[in-house]
Amino acid sequence: MTKTDGAPFAFEGLDRVMHEKARLGLLSSLVAHPKGLAFSDLKQLCRLTDGNLSRHLQVLQEAGLVEITKSFEGTRPQTHCALTRSGRRRFLDYLALLEQLVRDAAQTAGEDFSHARLRILPG
Repeated sequence: MTKTDGAPFAFEGLDRVMHEKARLGLLSSLVAHPKGLAFSDLKQLCRLTDGNLSRHLQVLQEAGLVEITKSFEGTRPQTHCALTRSGRRRFLDYLALLEQLVRDAAQTAGEDFSHARLRILPG
């Protein structure tokens, strides 16, 4: 997290591409499934409509976080989504930044959240 002089809670390090609620859910789902997921599985896991999911995946793909592969199983089209190598690294770094943000906020509030460590997946 970048701390600006005199503005430690400006949260300059937050990435709008990843921080949006639906995209945070998509990235969390994909980081937990290193081989990726089918479009329909992501849709169900994140409770998104086809249109919303497509749009959020497009943003993530344009940012280089996600790769989308289209194929056919028989005559049925299949869309497979997975984190790119750099997307996985960037997301894990982002989770570490969020963890630090929570620690800083807790410290400022005088709370001890050391017992509530995030479980970061191996990179």
